[in-house]
Amino acid sequence: MAEPLRIALAGLGTVGAGVIRLLAANAALVRARAGREIRVVAVSARDRTRDRGVDLGPFDWCDDMTAMAARPDIDAVVEMVGGADGPALTLAKAAIREGKALVTANKAMIARHGLELAEAAEAANGGRGVALKFEATVAGGIPVIKGLREGAAANAIVRVQGILNGTCNFILTAMEESGRDFAEVLAEAQARGFAEADPSFDIEGIDAGHKLAILAAIAFGARLDFAHVSCVGIAAVRAADIARARDLGFVIRLVGAADVEQGADGAPRLLQRVRPCLVPRAHPLAHVDGATNAVVAEGNFSGRLLFQGAGAGDGPTASAVVADLIDIARSAGKGGEAGPAFSVPVGQLVAMAPAEPGDRRERSYIRMTVADRPGVLAEITAAMRDAEVSIESLIQQGQPDVAGDVLVAMVTHEGPERCVEEALRLLDGSPSLTAPPLVMPILEA
Repeated sequence: MAEPLRIALAGLGTVGAGVIRLLAANAALVRARAGREIRVVAVSARDRTRDRGVDLGPFDWCDDMTAMAARPDIDAVVEMVGGADGPALTLAKAAIREGKALVTANKAMIARHGLELAEAAEAANGGRGVALKFEATVAGGIPVIKGLREGAAANAIVRVQGILNGTCNFILTAMEESGRDFAEVLAEAQARGFAEADPSFDIEGIDAGHKLAILAAIAFGARLDFAHVSCVGIAAVRAADIARARDLGFVIRLVGAADVEQGADGAPRLLQRVRPCLVPRAHPLAHVDGATNAVVAEGNFSGRLLFQGAGAGDGPTASAVVADLIDIARSAGKGGEAGPAFSVPVGQLVAMAPAEPGDRRERSYIRMTVADRPGVLAEITAAMRDAEVSIESLIQQGQPDVAGDVLVAMVTHEGPERCVEEALRLLDGSPSLTAPPLVMPILEA
């Protein structure tokens, strides 16, 4: 059997410790599938004294994680530190520069610096390249990156949609099941460890946006463009919205979606958005509950593909990390498999301008909190009329817990997005509106 693949592991949090546990528990299986042993040689983390529930005795402890990349007895570096910049990026660059394969679960770093790292990986080892792998950056243990990059490689992907953040999905599902409002359910999620003490990264859609940018690059052969991912979170969703959606035959989910359209000049334009959406019960994403993640990809020959499973946690994420290590171990040579990180070489990725969504046609759910006085409804419907928004249905409901306020919820007929934007512009600053409106698109089944 070949010599072991020797790895250095930086970051010993939940997932880093999970990688060590998995490699120990499944040692024989991993060795058989990789064709050789995968052996942890060195580890590094901020706190050497912390009990992580795993035995670190067999491994060299390195206070300087970046120095691990230069060790001659290391073939691959696993980066589990986190953060788009700082020590994680420094380590990643050092590992590639030293000709070592790099495996990371760091979606923020890949979304923001993935092209730079991929280009460096292609040029490493005198042009022979090193492997850059990041299956664990999107949807935890779900092999969606491998599925798109390899399993669906023969297809032109038409669009990708996904529930990409388990925290948001847990909150929305709990609101749906209990009838409680966002703030109360968020507090429960934090108490149960499903949400961070500062949950803004999750609930504002940024985490899902990082993952969507990575998926879009792989699915469409586009250059990574996180800067143009539009992110709207779930903090404005109320229990009343959940109830209205249910009455209409929908559930509310935070959905990341991307597709490519041809511009007037014939050049491709990329649309990437994370938004709370009304999802029809016939859609596969409607049945994704709790902290589960799911991605739907539509290929021009394969049709609709569904990837679903646990999107976070030590076990699922460690599974994805070790799967990447097995891929590297199967390949001959110290650098491991050095195929393109984003399906094609960086130089072949297409720089796509962001698409303008104004002419996109969709149905929308619009909820407004308004003063309870005569004439308000007439003002709203007049704005809709002037903006050429056709209203399919409208519900006006008092809020017993907020004196003087009324909820007005409406569903529009299909029409250009710019019309809804214009209607809201006409109502902007009106004293009749006591809170910012909430607009959620209605997905097609």
